[in-house]
Amino acid sequence: MTERDHLRQIAVAAMRSRGLEPEFPRAALAEADAVQRPPERAEEPTRDLRSLPWCSIDNDDSRDLDQLSVAEPLEGGSVRILVAIADVDVLVPPTSAVDRHAAINTTSVYTPAVIFPMLPERLSTDLTSLADRQDRLSIVIEYAVSGAGEVTASSVYGARVRNQAKLTYHGVGAWLEKAGPLPTAAAAVPGMDRQLTLQDGVAQALARHRHEEGALQFESDDVVHAFDGDRLSEVRAERPNRAKTLIENLMVAANGVTARFLESHGSPSIRRVVRSPERWDRIVQFALEAGERLPAQPDAPALSAFLVKRRAADPERFPELSRTVIKLLGRGEYVVERPGGSEPQGHFALAVRAYTHSTAPNRRYPDLLTQRLVKAVLAGRPAPYAIDELDRLAEHCTTQEDAANKVERQVRKSAAAMLVQSRIGERFDAIVTGVTKSGTFVRVTDPPMEGMLERGPALRGAGPPGDGIDVGDRLRVKLASVDIDRGYIDFDRA
Repeated sequence: MTERDHLRQIAVAAMRSRGLEPEFPRAALAEADAVQRPPERAEEPTRDLRSLPWCSIDNDDSRDLDQLSVAEPLEGGSVRILVAIADVDVLVPPTSAVDRHAAINTTSVYTPAVIFPMLPERLSTDLTSLADRQDRLSIVIEYAVSGAGEVTASSVYGARVRNQAKLTYHGVGAWLEKAGPLPTAAAAVPGMDRQLTLQDGVAQALARHRHEEGALQFESDDVVHAFDGDRLSEVRAERPNRAKTLIENLMVAANGVTARFLESHGSPSIRRVVRSPERWDRIVQFALEAGERLPAQPDAPALSAFLVKRRAADPERFPELSRTVIKLLGRGEYVVERPGGSEPQGHFALAVRAYTHSTAPNRRYPDLLTQRLVKAVLAGRPAPYAIDELDRLAEHCTTQEDAANKVERQVRKSAAAMLVQSRIGERFDAIVTGVTKSGTFVRVTDPPMEGMLERGPALRGAGPPGDGIDVGDRLRVKLASVDIDRGYIDFDRA
């Protein structure tokens, strides 16, 4: 068995053990195969925007393209941003076999050796993808951004669009950072260089404004798993990418516009929330150890200012600080916002009150649910879901997202174990990432891997060591053992 096959086998078993389905049922595949061509008409009114210089920016190997973007300068220094979201609902109606499978997993699952898509690839990478040089139906989220980065006027409507340039994070990021040439696909479209520069400027303005409002500034902890054929050859941290940040900022704004659109039309919505941190006391203590003071009660602007200062003071260690604070903030979840209901919880990390997931309907089920709610408003129909059904779906999506995250984390650990199995006994610098009833977890940055801190054969499952170790502490550890199939990496204190 090859290492790629081994990791795929681990992923399949992990998904099944957590209530996820790694394979599509025959009925879903048959439905997808029966679709001959992408639809040209939708129930809601649509505009023809195919002539605009749309582009997609995504991972190098992505074909399930969910969004396109384009920018237009306005008078007074403002810029109009249009984000086109793939109309997935038009080919994946509720209660279809494809929808039933998507409703079980609720998300695509990304593991080192294989991706388990939420929708059959006949749809997600072709007919419901905003594919290169193809006409597609979409939902457009339009908003104006002032020079100060504030979102002003906005609207949502259906439109036909055409991807004029399929671009990648690496290519666009290198060009924006003046470390590489303009990507060939961008150079082939007149004015695409100015278009990318304009979008990048708007994204930076949006980010500055959100950070002034208290949005937290983190650094990605994405990991790249490189294969030489079917052999795992390297696991490395993904460096920050300006093009990825560009898309993230445009999508955060688009998700806020979508939430407010549904609210203004009296429609329920599924909000994405991150509640106030349960472990704010540890964040305060962690800041104090770095020579900074935070308020006794959760305060997003104060935490944001602390993170900005630490990033400038110690950029090399900032990724570790990001991971630590993210752990202490706690998980995100989906909740239902009722028409005329009480003030929504909001998203603590993003410092926004109204926020939903709407920009990735090929990959996330909450986004597809949101799209159906939006299309009902545009078509003048009642909401397609009752409130109690939305409550159940929101809870289920949170549960399944947690399950998918655990699968992805387990398989990443299996991959890391596979890579370092010959390095038992070596010493590493580590940082504590979790203290639970199961034990203490630490993370090594080179190569990136997370494991459990062992202090004897009876420790696993016996609870935290109880000697003052907490999230964010730095330790010197020794690799004690690995178990590839279970994704276990165990360390001793060195």
